Amino acid sequence: MKLISWNVNGVRAVLQKGFLDVVQQENPDVLCLQETKAHPDQVDAILGEYHHFWNSAEKKGYSGTAIFSKKKPLSVSYGLGIPEHDTEGRVITIEFDDFFLVTVYTPNAQHDLLRLSYRMRWDNDFLAYIQKLEEKKPVVFCGDLNVAHKEIDLKNPKANERNPGFTAEERSGFDKIIEAGFIDTFREFEQGPGHYTWWSYRFQARLRNIGWRIDYFLISKSLRTRLKSATILKDVLGSDHCPVSIELE
Repeated sequence: MKLISWNVNGVRAVLQKGFLDVVQQENPDVLCLQETKAHPDQVDAILGEYHHFWNSAEKKGYSGTAIFSKKKPLSVSYGLGIPEHDTEGRVITIEFDDFFLVTVYTPNAQHDLLRLSYRMRWDNDFLAYIQKLEEKKPVVFCGDLNVAHKEIDLKNPKANERNPGFTAEERSGFDKIIEAGFIDTFREFEQGPGHYTWWSYRFQARLRNIGWRIDYFLISKSLRTRLKSATILKDVLGSDHCPVSIELE
């Protein structure tokens, strides 16, 4: 089973930049999108062979997630069930026979860390949410988590220590996910530096590979034996993020 996650930074924009060709070439069983910036009625019907699930922000042109699945899930839910968090379309959960799949677009702490305290509440509530799911069956979750976990996960760690996405508080939030038993799938296969999923549009950052790894697939420990690969699709263009993928047996 091939799963792909991609922050598209606007689905309407990426449709003009080869999105459908990427999906046809990669042929995922499930495709999870973040930062769709659209309501489904604003997008022409796409990927007709998939079941579509959209969670759009109340604010137009902002945030949002979507899941496209070849297999019809047993159930679908939207958000965390917490009003404070559920107006921005950041979470979709679908249920299969043997695991839950969650896509998430984690809030950014923003310039001057104006939203860091909210981000900390989000991290705690999201972890509680996936742990509650895991009481029923294993969990796979993916998306733009808006944090580089360790120094190896961004090009210039020292220069970014108090910048959004690399504060001690946000990194600690990721530590708690790992301590809860979830596995960062990419690091099961690749321990080296230089692997990123987001690059600024400025200063030719992508060409120079000055980036951050902030897009992830994490899985319950019980799924580790089924994990066959975890890949960063760094050559796929169209967004300031590239897709990430895993294969489960």
